[in-house]
Amino acid sequence: MKVLSVVGARPQLVKLAPVAAALFAAGHRHRIVHTGQHYDADLSDVFFSGLSIPDPDVRLGVGSGSHGVQTGAALAALDEVFAEERPDWVLVYGDTNSTLAGALSAVKTGLPVAHLEAGLRSFNRRMPEEHNRVLTDHCADLLLAPTEEAVRHLAREGLAARTRLAGDVMVDVCLRTRDEVLAARRPAAPPAGVPAGRPFLLATLHRPGNTDDPARLAALIGALAGLPLPVALLVHPRLAARAREYGVELARGSVRVSRPLPYAELVAAVLASAGVVTDSGGLQKEAFLLGRPCTTVRPETEWVETLDGGWNMLVPDPYELPRDRWARLAARPAPRAARGAPYGDGSAAGRVVRLLEEEGAAGG
Repeated sequence: MKVLSVVGARPQLVKLAPVAAALFAAGHRHRIVHTGQHYDADLSDVFFSGLSIPDPDVRLGVGSGSHGVQTGAALAALDEVFAEERPDWVLVYGDTNSTLAGALSAVKTGLPVAHLEAGLRSFNRRMPEEHNRVLTDHCADLLLAPTEEAVRHLAREGLAARTRLAGDVMVDVCLRTRDEVLAARRPAAPPAGVPAGRPFLLATLHRPGNTDDPARLAALIGALAGLPLPVALLVHPRLAARAREYGVELARGSVRVSRPLPYAELVAAVLASAGVVTDSGGLQKEAFLLGRPCTTVRPETEWVETLDGGWNMLVPDPYELPRDRWARLAARPAPRAARGAPYGDGSAAGRVVRLLEEEGAAGG
């Protein structure tokens, strides 16, 4: 079986790592196409080396741009790649512009498409990611759902026949990396600027809804700056660009600015932290898996299981809360509630490969 993975952004590389290893172990041919949607080395190259992912076979280099420009550039470039490669499966990951471009190009050239992390829904149509994931699900041939909730979403949209519960491959790599960190094979130092031995919060902000409005961005940074603990803010390129454009100073008050971290360092930082403040879907889930309370600066989450027991809390407008209440929420201790294993047991990548084998054989 020949599988071609289309990736382009940091979260997809984390998911790619266990899938690439499982495909190799099963003896299948695997080709990797990197669209270049994330081209910053901190969001791309370090993940290939740090997670032992084979180098991409094809780099498209689409770079930055509007959603239409970025998706269109990837779509045009992928047509030629698919015509040459003719894989048995095109595997797309998550909800980025690269995901949608990969799915559209493949179905229009008659290639079977499998969508890893299918069925997630925020029900927020203002989010570009929501359009990407819905459109991809409705054109893909095989929907690899990470959770029972995702399976239910797909069934309500009439897609049950194409849906299979695969589990969440991010659990595979997160738990493996956690074990390496705890075994002291990875450094567990706090991010730059945070005093060693002192409690701190780990934070990220990157979604357009939080970064593209100058007043909102300034208010969110102000809310972080006023927290009683040091805040290690991992600065995504989008955040850095918008802050420069709007004249928003990031490094002020409690905020300590740091670059994005390679995956093992990120896991170590979450483990070392007292909690997480983020708008990232991946980091919400990683905090949950690693047993750290998370405060999500959004009105909704796709990962609704993290809300159980108070492990994750939605606080879309922290600057509107009284300062002491915001501080208590963001710096709250870890709940005592059991987390369970709603995302699987860390063996999802093997199930993904078996499902590709089974569905490919059934399809002829």
